[in-house]
Amino acid sequence: MKYNELKLTRSRRPSRVGRGIAGGKGKTAGRGTKGQGSRKSGGVRPGFEGGQTPIYMRIPKLRGFRSFHTKPVVVQVGQLELIKKEIVDSAALAEAGLIDSPLLSVKLLDGGELKSKKTVKLHAASVGAIKAIEKAGGKFEKVARRTRASNTPKA
Repeated sequence: MKYNELKLTRSRRPSRVGRGIAGGKGKTAGRGTKGQGSRKSGGVRPGFEGGQTPIYMRIPKLRGFRSFHTKPVVVQVGQLELIKKEIVDSAALAEAGLIDSPLLSVKLLDGGELKSKKTVKLHAASVGAIKAIEKAGGKFEKVARRTRASNTPKA
């Protein structure tokens, strides 16, 4: 049985609001007197706090908040000379000791000089870095970031 397949029967008829003072929910129909919420198209969007900065915008500014967004590791073009392979990827950078893990996101920046022809397969690169690679006769290919294999089986 699924939640959306449940057959429910109403136990009570809906109340008829706004049907006179004696009707229980008459006159203002439970909306109070005047103000934004009393109008038919009144009300505010979810999270709105009357002009005060909403809590979902205040929380990141609180002490102790840490963003889980990881910044890419920066590698300079000149450091690629340390790698003897022609194809440079995150695994080759980790093998050479330029980055800690092949699972990290890597960005290549222009700095230093590349003399040998290399095919670079990384997550990001600056325009100057791509020009430096192409000047040396190589090429740059953008690849998606590698992720850890999860332990959960695919159903």
